[in-house]
Amino acid sequence: MSDAGRPSVALVPVAADGLPAEVAGKAARRVPDYLSRTYRWAYLDRRMLYWLDRPAVVSAILWGNAGRLMSAAASCFDQGQSVLQAAAVYGDFSRRLAHRLGEDGRLEVVDVAPLQIANLRRKLRGRNNVSARLHDLRLPLSRRYDGICCFFLLHEVPAESRAHIVDNLLAGVGEGGRVVFVDYHRPRRGHPLRLPMRWIFSRFEPFAESLLDQDIAALATRRGDFEWRRTLYFGGMYQLVVATAGPRRAAAGDRESSASR
Repeated sequence: MSDAGRPSVALVPVAADGLPAEVAGKAARRVPDYLSRTYRWAYLDRRMLYWLDRPAVVSAILWGNAGRLMSAAASCFDQGQSVLQAAAVYGDFSRRLAHRLGEDGRLEVVDVAPLQIANLRRKLRGRNNVSARLHDLRLPLSRRYDGICCFFLLHEVPAESRAHIVDNLLAGVGEGGRVVFVDYHRPRRGHPLRLPMRWIFSRFEPFAESLLDQDIAALATRRGDFEWRRTLYFGGMYQLVVATAGPRRAAAGDRESSASR
């Protein structure tokens, strides 16, 4: 499809959680309080970005599993598809995903932090099949995609925000579309990193512990509209969850379109 025939990717302010549309639009462009309070050092500090945005560092953080998990996530999508990446990712994940989609595909990345969007645009400068823009994923998306990838985002948001994000991402695909979640999971008993990870979470990732035993599918309001598949990695420490929209998702989409007219 030519660029002229593609839906616009400009943010369309929409009401969410009962907020007026204009308020929701402003919220989408404001760094959330939880991010500025908890993750300023990781995502809002230009000095830390210089050190953290390296494939070797990302690999170390994920105990050598970064490449494996990134490849598994990217393999869920096909050449020529239009895919949304839900939040910027340090390292070379966006480059891998864009390569997977090919020149005929389209990768759009959204993030709530201006610094992350600017950094991503710098890293992927010259790639015509990639775009990036600001958006708070607690608010609905303005268009639909063939697929959506959420790579290590859910453990970084407060538990009360996860259901909103999951629902918004699931609403962003039609029948046959896939939403892929990659994140932490409770490792099996006796895992040698179980206790070290508990310390890391308590020190650096305060929202992560509440995700470990949570069924991502159970967060979805319309869970039955999707087929769910989960694969565990590295002794259960990581999970890849694929939600594939079925015919009920298409019917729901038709109702949503009719209601918005």
